[in-house]
Parts: sequence; structure tokens; C-alpha cells
Amino acid sequence: MRASLIQLSVSDTESPDERRARASALVRGRTGDDLVVLPELWPLGGFAYGAWSSGAEPLDGPTAEAMSAAARAAGVWLHAGSIVERDPDGPMYNTSLLFDPAGELRRTYRKIHRFGFDSGEAVAMGAGQEIVTAPTEHGTLGLATCYDLRFPELFRALLDAGAEILTIPAAWPARRAAHWTLLARARALEEQAYVLACNTAGTHGGVEQAGRSLVVDPWGEVVAEAGTGEEVLTVEIDPAAVAKARADFPVLRDRLLGIPAPVRR
Repeated sequence: MRASLIQLSVSDTESPDERRARASALVRGRTGDDLVVLPELWPLGGFAYGAWSSGAEPLDGPTAEAMSAAARAAGVWLHAGSIVERDPDGPMYNTSLLFDPAGELRRTYRKIHRFGFDSGEAVAMGAGQEIVTAPTEHGTLGLATCYDLRFPELFRALLDAGAEILTIPAAWPARRAAHWTLLARARALEEQAYVLACNTAGTHGGVEQAGRSLVVDPWGEVVAEAGTGEEVLTVEIDPAAVAKARADFPVLRDRLLGIPAPVRR
């Protein structure tokens, strides 16, 4: 399976329409890939709080339209990162979009853990309520976003829902870059799953982004890691390695909290 993480540079000087066109071109260029992943909130910026309300869009808005066409043109599964979703019947949400190779919107995931404590996303966005996975011919994807990385219970729930490849778009700041790498490796090792963690580059809302998108294997080893600028990180991974790791080192069988203990005869 060939996967690409498009570590898009996001700045305050480029309009959402310009960035959508640029992201679309990058996705269309990934013909031959199986899965492509974009970062969190790239159309507006993860820290560009002032732009969210005016730039929020529905699930069939301009970003979804552009990404659907790009996925179809490239013939890839596309995790299009996330948008500021305007729900006509509720608050805004930080919502991820997953398209199949025909360009059909197959899954959405509203981010559960909102960053900012008493400001920013934590007060501007509603919290998602659903654990979201997506079966594909390459394995089952588990969807999470950025700050979710700090909450291992979410990833245990994704594991129990069948996730084998964890896709994590982010807008993670440079000042906590070490946490980004550490947590991505921990989630892969805990769940014995691949982690595909795609971050933004650049600076927006006055916050420098860490970049350093990475792919981690089910043993917690970094397969590939990007630098700090805009970059397309492409890797070959073996989805069968997930089942092999879980069979060779069956630590998940010994879980005692949250699920019944296994019966050994």
C-alpha cells in the first residue's frame, strides 16, 4: 500500500480559494497512491480563529467539492483533513472528510477533543460524539484529529472498533513538536497499528507549525518523517504487518480493564 501525507504550508496571506486550488493540484498529482492524507483545518488555519465563522462551510461546500474531484481524478482514498463545518442546526465543528477513489464522501468525523482550554477551539466548536472507522480494501482506517492524540482512551475505542491504520490530521505547533512525535509513536505501539499523522507547515494565526508529519509502524518505529516545510511524504506500508504484530506479541489479549479478561484453557 502506498500512502502520501501532504504536509501543506498554511499562512495568513493565502486565501482559502487559492489554498484549495493548490491542495487540489497536489492531490491530483498523487495518481498511483492508495491513500492520501491532508492536515487539519488547512483551508482556514487551525489557529486562525478570527476566520472560522465567516469561512465555515457545509459538508457539501467548496472544500468538499474540490476534494471529491481531486480524489476521483487521482483514484485514491483521500482523507481530506478537516474543515470548519457550519451545521445549520447547531454549532461549528472541526470535521474531517474521507473520500473514496470514486470521489464519494464515505465518512465524516467531528473532532471529539477540542484544544484551547477556555479559548479558541474549545469555546468556538462543538464536540463530536462518535467513534469513526472506515473499512477499505487496504485495511480499516480509524479517524482522529490533532489534540485527540493526547487521549489514549479514544484510540482504544478505535482499536475495539476494528482500526488498523490510524489517520491523524493536525495543526500542531512547533513549540510542542517533541510531544507530537512521542504521542504518535505511543499510539501506534499501544494499538499495534499504523499511525499516519499529517501536520501543517508554515505559520498562521501567529503560531508556527511543527511540520514533521510521520508514519509509524505497529511496533512504534518511525517509518518516515517529514521536515518542517511544505512536503509530500510518501511511504510503502504493509497492512498485513498489523495482524502479524498483534499475533507475534499478543499484548492486547492481556487487557484487563474495559473488556472482559480472556479465558485461557
